Amino acid sequence: MKNVRVVVVGAGVIGVSTAVCIAEALPFCSVTLLADKFSPDTTSDGAAGILFAAKFPDIPVERQKRWFKDTFDHLLAIAQSQHSPEAGVMLSSGWQIFKEVPAERKPFWAESVIGFRFMTEEELKRFPDHKFGHAFTTLKCECSSYLPWLENRFRKAGGHVEQRSINSLQELSNSYDIIVNCSGLGSRTLVGDNQVYPVRGQVLKMEAPWLQHFIRDGDGKTYIYPGMHSVTVGGTRQEEDWRLDVDEGDTDSILKRCSRLEPSLGHGKVLSKWVGLRPSRRNPRVEKELVQLPGRRVHVVHNYGHGGWGVTLAWGTALDALGLVRQCLQEMPPQAKL
Repeated sequence: MKNVRVVVVGAGVIGVSTAVCIAEALPFCSVTLLADKFSPDTTSDGAAGILFAAKFPDIPVERQKRWFKDTFDHLLAIAQSQHSPEAGVMLSSGWQIFKEVPAERKPFWAESVIGFRFMTEEELKRFPDHKFGHAFTTLKCECSSYLPWLENRFRKAGGHVEQRSINSLQELSNSYDIIVNCSGLGSRTLVGDNQVYPVRGQVLKMEAPWLQHFIRDGDGKTYIYPGMHSVTVGGTRQEEDWRLDVDEGDTDSILKRCSRLEPSLGHGKVLSKWVGLRPSRRNPRVEKELVQLPGRRVHVVHNYGHGGWGVTLAWGTALDALGLVRQCLQEMPPQAKL
């Protein structure tokens, strides 16, 4: 008998990962994944999905390291399994290059990726505008394949999926015992969090099958990520910009910048153009609270605000959210679990 009713709001990579973690670890819970948009219509679907991270200012580095490592290990196991092609997860090697030597020469996640090292002077010669670089192997997770694969895993674990839109937690308070908020940018309205804001990203998918290595400029605005079926090139990081239309000025800028790093891109063919709004926040919000709603108090677990690092941190923060759900279960009165 499934006693405790849990709802996860949001079906991007954070929401689906969190729903899978809860459904698989807590079989006595009835878990519903509720969202207005599912793959292929989520922001995650357009993400390049390569595992990198920037440091958040107010979260202990050890916690960020764990989020990264847990996600890396989870995806590495998939990349090395027979599920790799259908899940859209693959190993990817390449370079991150910098015009100036960064203050932190070695990023906090260096030990989690494979074969991390500083680039040699010989390697840097092909990037004459850049003075310093990292070479390593990481993972690429293509959400247009990964999300449906993960959603299938969620259903196998007994999870339910419901597509509808909600505007407030009150709409859920009578139907569920624990609400897990993974609504990304939607948290502005759902829980009134004005600290979450959009960072507009535009990318192109290109046909350039000869490209085998990723190249990322350290400023995060110019990158080339070869994938299973196409190469993702980008990009933009436009804060507080809500435009979802393709900007041809951005398209030209992306092609120009990326061709400077990889001249052969001039022979590539643009297959599609995509725009998404990253749900950014000074720090991701991964915490629980007891919310007073009309008629009852409800346990709410938040997991949102990852910005451009959603794929990179999804499984790690999902495991943290699972731990917070376990804490909520311990705090619930016994009759609530009957």
